[in-house]
Amino acid sequence: MANSASGMGVVDECKLKFLELKSKRNYRFITFKIEGQEVVLDKLGSPEESYEDFTASLPADECRYAVYDLDFTTNENCQKSKIFFIAWSPESSKVRMKMVYASTKDRFKRELDGIQVELQATDPSEMSFDIIKARAY
Repeated sequence: MANSASGMGVVDECKLKFLELKSKRNYRFITFKIEGQEVVLDKLGSPEESYEDFTASLPADECRYAVYDLDFTTNENCQKSKIFFIAWSPESSKVRMKMVYASTKDRFKRELDGIQVELQATDPSEMSFDIIKARAY
């Protein structure tokens, strides 16, 4: 196995879709997975999809990276949006998979310019909507 901290590639399509989410708001969320020595697109969530749709799209026993565009209203009644980077690493996933995702995360995240909040989750309760909302403010 190549040095996953430095040898992992990122498919250009990942960066392009992230830019579309950030600037055009074409997607509510994007999930990414590692295949071979590259980070590739997994799923694209349309702008109409909910946070529940997003969490339901994550596999129960495989790691994923995800970005989620959260719209919310502040206490001052201002409409805001924040882009979350979520490193999903469920307890039931293979140890080697968790290690590869953990060692590649920072490098991959640097490729996505505009992440505002990072969250690490090993279980759905660690990324409940209440936690996401609390981290947005």
